[in-house]
Amino acid sequence: MITAGAITLGCDYNPEQWPPHVWQEDVELMAEAGVGLVAINIFGWSDVEPRAGDYDFERLDTVVDLLHSRGIRINLGTGTASPPPWLTTRHPEVLPVAADGTTRHPGGRQAWCPSSPVFRRYALALVEQVAKRYARHPAVALWHVSNELGCHNALCYCDTSAAAFRTWLQQRHGTIDALNAAWGTTFWSQRYGDWAEIQPPRAALSLRNPGQVLDFHRFSSDELLGCYRAEAEVIRRHSAIPVTTNFMVTAHIRNLDYWQWAPHMDVVANDHYLDHRLGDPVAELSFAADLTRGLAGGRPWMLMEQSTSAVNWQPYNVAKTPGQMVRNSVTHVARGADAICFFQWRASPQGAEKFHSALVPHAGTDTAVWREVLHLSAVLGRLAEVAGTRVVADTALVFSWPAWWSAEGEGRPSEAVGYLDQVHAVHRELRRLGVTVDVVAPGADLSGYRFVVVPCLYAVSDGDAQALNDYVAAGGHALVTFFSGIADEADRVRLGGYPGAFRDMLGISVEEFFPLLPGDTLELSSGGRAGVWAEHLHLRTATAISTYTDGPLPGVPAVTRNAFGEGTGWYVATQLEPAALRDVLSQALTAAGVARTGPESDGSLEVVRRCGGDRSYLFVINHGTAEVEVPATGRDLVEDRDITGSLLVPAGAVRVVREEQPR
Repeated sequence: MITAGAITLGCDYNPEQWPPHVWQEDVELMAEAGVGLVAINIFGWSDVEPRAGDYDFERLDTVVDLLHSRGIRINLGTGTASPPPWLTTRHPEVLPVAADGTTRHPGGRQAWCPSSPVFRRYALALVEQVAKRYARHPAVALWHVSNELGCHNALCYCDTSAAAFRTWLQQRHGTIDALNAAWGTTFWSQRYGDWAEIQPPRAALSLRNPGQVLDFHRFSSDELLGCYRAEAEVIRRHSAIPVTTNFMVTAHIRNLDYWQWAPHMDVVANDHYLDHRLGDPVAELSFAADLTRGLAGGRPWMLMEQSTSAVNWQPYNVAKTPGQMVRNSVTHVARGADAICFFQWRASPQGAEKFHSALVPHAGTDTAVWREVLHLSAVLGRLAEVAGTRVVADTALVFSWPAWWSAEGEGRPSEAVGYLDQVHAVHRELRRLGVTVDVVAPGADLSGYRFVVVPCLYAVSDGDAQALNDYVAAGGHALVTFFSGIADEADRVRLGGYPGAFRDMLGISVEEFFPLLPGDTLELSSGGRAGVWAEHLHLRTATAISTYTDGPLPGVPAVTRNAFGEGTGWYVATQLEPAALRDVLSQALTAAGVARTGPESDGSLEVVRRCGGDRSYLFVINHGTAEVEVPATGRDLVEDRDITGSLLVPAGAVRVVREEQPR
């Protein structure tokens, strides 16, 4: 991707934080570690433009040339991630405003409104200077627009944003009558007579209009994408080098619809950090990697940031155990990454992220972290021939950011139902079953998949719903979980019985939701258990796989199966406990004829295959504490030895086999 025929090791470097005499040492250590790509000038605005219009590139020039002297390629930032103090002092109107009307001030990062024309004018002037200066430098391999766009400032409610929102709404809806219809403004006397009456969904005394909130999410994502595209346009006037920015496909970031962003990236890149607030952070890493690969259209992608050990922004910043950095990194490679990069090169002695881990820790190179960095570099070097291959999957999972926004809107049936929780639950059990999953957008071409799972797709357009229904009718197998197909893309409930968009395909009709109180559980006729949610469901053409044996709906179906056209639609009307969900998924996978890449496990084992041309590679990552055995024949690239019949993988180890018989 960045270096042909190689899995690139890279990092984020902030030389402006260090005196020049450290730079030479850093470049020598980078070469020792096999670092092939370095991101610089990410937060360099105040360094290269210390005063408005006064550009000073001397320090950046030196660093660029130093890196080039050791053959290290550069991921060059535009420097616009955070404005310098002189800009927000001169133009306080660029500062973002929260939903409660209060201004967010400088002192952190991203203190700017995405809709601000003033901010954009200054930012594009800087990009122009950077692009002109370095467009032809032979070390520059990639352009890095801003940084983690929308991490902190995705939703701005200032008057500038309000005006931009109104313009966006006019383009989306065309007429004020169409907007009123889309938002259902007859409810609570909200009907608009003029565009000027519309404001962002600021903090209110009661529940806010869900259509307005949903459109504001869409608008906000589009505004930030507009910021990216404006910078990319400036760069492309001067350079043909690929342009990207770092996505944040992770559990705690939800405000950007990356399906809309991905087509504008020359390379899809993601930042991912283990989140120990989750029950299974390693499983979430696997899902995020699969989703990032989906955004890349199945092509290789790059991990722009991860941590060597602890981060600094969670309540409890847990250090990685020995071998975990390598396992995490190889998991990303197994799931499609051709570049593995870290934040950051050298741990900062000051600033908000001074306790964030780095390739070179505060304690220096005589450390376990540094030694593991060298080991990771060696492993990635042995995997060079994997570069350019693709992950193989015949199961897909449909994922939607607008469905996430609307499913977790105000006034929903149960706050215990979190969209991402439902997605993670299904993906986690498929992973435990040894199934590799592609993550796709609603409306995607599903013809290449044997099995498609649709968790909690609350809001879906008629066209995207029809794509799934047609897939099943043509012989596909789909499993839909509760709170799916309920509303259209405007968050308008489909009448006639839930799950409206998929009712015929699933052969059922639900007349009422029955959310459960915390701690309540339901027994099922299959022997499994469930909780959180139930539904008063009627069979139309479907058959019941299991029913409730207690609770408010004894005898009512909980899991159903329906023949539809040439295919089969499964429905799960409750939140099954993990073992029960795994059992239903296993039945559906078997019926669909899905081949499993690896054996069933407790989640501590991952087996993924990448293929390309006449070669295939079996990745085996053992996160567990016991040795595992996996069928394999070929050449183990990590240990550089032949494997015949079975592969033994020690606890905590990774193995990658070039298979003798390519798949």
